[in-house]
Amino acid sequence: MSNLVIIGAQWGDEGKGKVVDIYTEYSDDVVRFQGGNNAGHTLVVGEEKIILHLIPSGILHEGKRCIIGNGVVLDPKIFLQEIEGLKKRGYLKDDSQLLVDGNVHVIMPYHRVIDIAREKKSGDKKIGTTGRGIGPVYEDKIGRRGIRINDLIRPDSFARKVKEVLPEKNFFIEKYLGEEPLSADAIIEEYSAYAEELSKYVGCASTEISKSIDAGKKVLFEGAQGSLLDIDHGTYPFVTSSSTVAGGVCTGSGIGPRFIDKVVGITKAYVTRVGSGPFPTELEDEMGEAIRKAGAEFGSTTGRPRRTGWFDAVALREAVRVNGLTGLAITKLDVLNDIDIIKICTAYKYRNEILETFPRDFEILKECTPVYEEVEGWQTDICDAKSIDELPEKARAYIDKMSEVTGCPIVLVSVGPRRDQTIHLSHPFD
Repeated sequence: MSNLVIIGAQWGDEGKGKVVDIYTEYSDDVVRFQGGNNAGHTLVVGEEKIILHLIPSGILHEGKRCIIGNGVVLDPKIFLQEIEGLKKRGYLKDDSQLLVDGNVHVIMPYHRVIDIAREKKSGDKKIGTTGRGIGPVYEDKIGRRGIRINDLIRPDSFARKVKEVLPEKNFFIEKYLGEEPLSADAIIEEYSAYAEELSKYVGCASTEISKSIDAGKKVLFEGAQGSLLDIDHGTYPFVTSSSTVAGGVCTGSGIGPRFIDKVVGITKAYVTRVGSGPFPTELEDEMGEAIRKAGAEFGSTTGRPRRTGWFDAVALREAVRVNGLTGLAITKLDVLNDIDIIKICTAYKYRNEILETFPRDFEILKECTPVYEEVEGWQTDICDAKSIDELPEKARAYIDKMSEVTGCPIVLVSVGPRRDQTIHLSHPFD
């Protein structure tokens, strides 16, 4: 048995798509277990750039099965557009390569309207959502009034549920948010067309994953967003609406924890964050802008500029602990090529205290300032390095320092966006 979980160890956008794409070569099934099309995985295959929002990154490999687990929320229009785009590029030639769990909750038009209107109404206090309807659909899931894929593909059930829930939604949309109410008939007509296309992909993720595990196949679980955006363990309320940590694998795909063998956290060689919320090491100066430009730090889902900062070992230690990380994969090390002095945050200062653990209290966290250690940069291009020994000594020293201050071994280093710009320090399924 050898099953591996890939988790974002920061605030998302760590480069999980590339690592999953690479590790898919060694796996049989790739499973997405949470989130929706608020996530974006950017992959570079040769000279081709591919952005995926819902479908697991492993879909670019022939003969690999990709599964969307019950913990995901799905916008049918976006999902079918992704399928169409992949097929046009010569991928997903066999529809049996893709399975969607029937208990996945469906993002409805009213979810998107509510998401956008709430943010607009919140003004300066907005959370910074993507406006894709993710939060509202998870609210309906927890409130037991959601519509699932199994409902969508049954016309009578779907029409009945839309007509039951829409009056309440329209009251909120019109009377509180000041937006135009939606038509039940229009929603039913639009989504019924999606249902016909979707139905051939629907199955039971939990059962299929269990069959693979029992057969001794290798299963790779792919997370979206990052640990610090987890609904329970992140910087609440500036978080996403799902369980992004490793524990979410069990609830989001229907397997028991004893079937998880390894958990690899993905971390950039620096830190970024999209949207609002505390960010102790944020660089709001020329250095921050230089890192943003060098790293092309703009959201693959929204296009928003990402906030940038120095590597934060305090936050990373939290991710190591909460996820039980067995290894770290470092991405975008090459972005720091031209920097002479690189800083690493090893602790926070809160008033007169030094904190070495990540504060769960938002009021404390927003007052924390970073305590830095400095290391010398390597100031040379590392993009062609094929092994750890080919990296400059100062780059290796920085990698060693990252492992030391987080207490977690390094298993992979990415020195560029392409698949071949990757240094493996250990085999993912050993």
